[in-house]
This record gives sequence, C-alpha cells and structure tokens, in this order.
Amino acid sequence: MATEADRQRFRVVMGHFATGVAVITAQGPGGPAGLTANALCSLSLDPLLLLACFENSARTLPIVRETGRFGINVLRSGQDETSGVFASKVPERDKFAGLAYTVRDGVPVLDDTLAWLVCDVRELLPGGDHTIATGAVRTMHLRGGDPLVWFRGAYRTIG
Repeated sequence: MATEADRQRFRVVMGHFATGVAVITAQGPGGPAGLTANALCSLSLDPLLLLACFENSARTLPIVRETGRFGINVLRSGQDETSGVFASKVPERDKFAGLAYTVRDGVPVLDDTLAWLVCDVRELLPGGDHTIATGAVRTMHLRGGDPLVWFRGAYRTIG
C-alpha cells in the first residue's frame, strides 16, 4: 500500500508529463454537470474510441453512468478560469452560470473551446480511486487556437 509520501512523490513525478486540460460534461435531470480532467486520451481509430478518467467521488460520474453519454471539451489557452471553476466543488448550476454552451446529442458542449467530442459510454472500469470510461465518439468539432496545458502543477500555453 502506498504511503502519503509515495502518493505525493507520484503526483510530482507525473506532473512532469504535460497534458491537455478538458472539461467533461453530462446532462442530468437537474441540468448540466461537469468537471475538469486531464486524464484522457485517444484509444482507437477503428472504431473511434477515447478514454477518460473520473474520480469516484465526482458528482458528474453518476450522471454519466445513468445517461450513458458524456462530452469532452478541450480547453484553449486562456481558459484557466473555466478549468478552475469546473475543478471546484461549487454547485453544478453555478459552474455553467454565464458560460455559453449548446446541447449536442443530449450533452452540453462549451461554445468557446478548442475542440469538443460527444461520446457514448462503452465501458466503465474500476481504476483505484477513479473510474475509467471508454467512450465511442458520436460527433466532434474542432476550432482554431492553442491548447491549455497542465505541467508541473500549473497552467501553461503553447505558441
């Protein structure tokens, strides 16, 4: 079993792996929900699949389980504040307050992101304190711009 020191060292070591930053969204009976994530990646080109990880205590996860669908919103440079809001524990309705979004295939997608994808859940697998979702891509859209990046515990930009 990992000690607290091991967990902290692991975070620092993995923090040296630069990742993009995304908001995962879902539409529940109470309205839209979402969380910030950087544990996601492409999984397959045939069929089109991606992988996203949810902390087991995330409020968005039960909605994804129930609806079987989620969105990935790839954040652009300058969207640090959006990332922070969706990483917070504020009520879900407050996360979307004043934020422009459109519902696509039953999932809210943020209007001003670098790119977005809507996925059907293919599998939900246990992964320690996270749940690993594989998603079959239903639809996607790309816009121009530079990505928001997370590296060594801080937001960075490229370009």
